[in-house]
Amino acid sequence: MSESSKRKVTALKNAFIFSQEKKEKFLAKHKTKLFRRLSAFAVVAMLIMAGMVSTLVSQSARLDEKIEQKERAEAALDELKTNEVKYEEELERLKHDEYIAELARKKYFLSDQGEIIFNIPENAEKDRKNEQ
Repeated sequence: MSESSKRKVTALKNAFIFSQEKKEKFLAKHKTKLFRRLSAFAVVAMLIMAGMVSTLVSQSARLDEKIEQKERAEAALDELKTNEVKYEEELERLKHDEYIAELARKKYFLSDQGEIIFNIPENAEKDRKNEQ
């Protein structure tokens, strides 16, 4: 048996064998071309996916930044609205002469006739309020 396996078999040279060999070569070339096309397509698809993911991440970050900016703006708006209410109340009080006179007494130490003004520090007033 070892002698029979060492013998060489001669290949037949007919049209069918040539056509089969030609067909096998064509299929092998076709397979390599197909593999190349598929790998090129995969590379292009990966590049497109990477671009899409990059865009998605950057838009998400930008959206988070805009949401934070909106929250800060809304907080500032709330603060401005409360200030507006205070200023409107102050404006309404400034229309009355009694309030203006009281304000002049407090801030500018003006007094009516016969009044004596005592200057008490504000900290002492706060301490008295806290004690009560």
